[in-house]
Amino acid sequence: MGASGAGKSVLLRMIADLDPNEGEALLDGTPRHAMSGPAWRARVRYAAAEPGWWDEHVGAHFETLPHDDAERLLLRRGIFDSLVRLCSTGERQRLALLRTLAGGPDVLLLDEPTAALDPASTQAVEALLRERQAHGLALLLVTHDMAQASRFGDRVLQLSNGRLRNP
Repeated sequence: MGASGAGKSVLLRMIADLDPNEGEALLDGTPRHAMSGPAWRARVRYAAAEPGWWDEHVGAHFETLPHDDAERLLLRRGIFDSLVRLCSTGERQRLALLRTLAGGPDVLLLDEPTAALDPASTQAVEALLRERQAHGLALLLVTHDMAQASRFGDRVLQLSNGRLRNP
C-alpha cells in the first residue's frame, strides 16, 4: 500500500525485471541476475493496472482460451471473440489477469487488480487468486483498499519515502 505516486508500480516493475534497478530478488534461492530476463519473467509475472494489448481481438492474446476461469471471473460468453476496444475497463482488467496467469507462473505481481471492478467481480478475482495461492502461487498485490489488504494479505506493507514499512 501507499499513496499515489509513492512508487508501488515501479517497485513491481523492478521486481519483474522490467525497469532498471540496483536491487536483487531471489526466486527459490536463485538471484534474478542469474536468469535471463525472459526466463525470469516466465516465472515472475507482472499484471499492470492498465494492461497493454497488442492485437485488436481478445482471443489473439491467449494461446489457449481459459473459458472456465473466464466464467469464474464473471466474464460474458463470447468475450474471446470480442474486440478489445469493445470490452469494458473491468473486463479488460480481468482478461489481463487471465493472460498473466497463463502458463502457470510461480509469482504474480499484481498492480491494483480489482480497481475497476464491482464487488461481485472483485470477490470472484480474489477467490481465483486464493485458489492459485493454495496451489503454490506467490502473490505481491498493490491495492489502495485497506479492507482488501486485510482480507487478502498475509502481510501488509506501506511504501513511503522509498522505504517499505509496516503500517
